This record gives sequence, structure tokens and C-alpha cells, in this order.
Amino acid sequence: MKTASMARLLGAVALSFAAALAWAGEAAFSQAAFDRAIADGRPVIVDFQASWCPTCKAQKPIVDALLREPRMQGVTLFAADYDTESALKKQLRVAQQSTFVVFKGGREIARSTGETNREAIAALFAKAL
Repeated sequence: MKTASMARLLGAVALSFAAALAWAGEAAFSQAAFDRAIADGRPVIVDFQASWCPTCKAQKPIVDALLREPRMQGVTLFAADYDTESALKKQLRVAQQSTFVVFKGGREIARSTGETNREAIAALFAKAL
């Protein structure tokens, strides 16, 4: 394969990957972006995760798959680092990693901690819609 063809192929793959991530609606937590989404009444899920957490690792592929579903297109999932987002943990009264907090219409409507069942997580996320 020629270098130019390979470069185009790699560029297309990278662009597809970036588009998939953007469409999924996952973003690193930012207080300003979170506040804006809540004020706008958008569907929001905050995912408190830790790199050392085996439950979080089990949840990750489930969350990724759910966010790729067309019905979840308008949902923003903020990935919050459990170890560094102390103010957010206090604000949302979160005491454990692997916690999802779901918002609809600017207010919290559901939460779950330690859930790894795909159907249960899907049902939780659907509450944001």
C-alpha cells in the first residue's frame, strides 16, 4: 500500500474514532460544563470512576456500548475522577466510586452504586431521557 493511501486510511480511522467518541456524549468532568448542562435541563449522567476500581472497569464497556445507542445521543455523561473531584463528591453526596448520578430537567432523579448488570444500567440511564 502506498504511503499516501495508508495516510488517508489512518486519517479516516482516526476521524471515525473521534466522531464515535463525540457522538457517544462522554466528556471529562468540568464544573462549568456540568453547571451549564444542568441549568439548560439537558439529560446528564455523572459517572464517578477510579482507575484502580475493578467495578468501574467492569462498568466501562457497558457504559460505552449504551452511549453508542441512538436513543442516548442527547445524553451527556461526565466522567468524574473519584480520587480528584472532592468538591463534586461533596456537592452530590457521593461516598463511593462506581456511582452513577442521573439528572433530568436540571435535577437528580436517580443514582446507583456498584451496578454491573447491563440491563440495570440501561434502565438507570434511560431515566435521563
